[in-house]
Amino acid sequence: MLRFVFALLAALVLGGPAFAQEAPVVKESRYSVAETADRLQAVIEKNGAAVVARVDHAANAEGADMELAPTILMIFGNPMLGTPIMRENRLAGLDLPMKVLIWEEDGATRIAYASPENLRKRWGIEGQDELFSKMAGALDKMTDAAAQGE
Repeated sequence: MLRFVFALLAALVLGGPAFAQEAPVVKESRYSVAETADRLQAVIEKNGAAVVARVDHAANAEGADMELAPTILMIFGNPMLGTPIMRENRLAGLDLPMKVLIWEEDGATRIAYASPENLRKRWGIEGQDELFSKMAGALDKMTDAAAQGE
């Protein structure tokens, strides 16, 4: 526990590499935002993960009398993958479950997520290579299936 407190304090005070982020993985989808989100949800559930939430940012903006192009955030996870990571560093729960953002921009639908390697670096998690590899492969395959078809 003390190790986590020192790591967090060091990162906050020094702005250290624990909070460094690489660019997200961004792909283009051939489908609309809503259809891409529906496809992603189906793929997630088919692969044994659970959708925790589906946040429609555009609908929320509309509720505040504001406009936003279609934008949906899918939050999902699999405790078999996330729990071992959180055992290494509970603060990883700030980034878990995984998130995929789907939005419309310049007439195109885009789909993006932070790579599991970002998660590993952000929280200084060592080891768990097989787990991070599984996460990366699953995210890549699921987003490809949602954006381009199976």
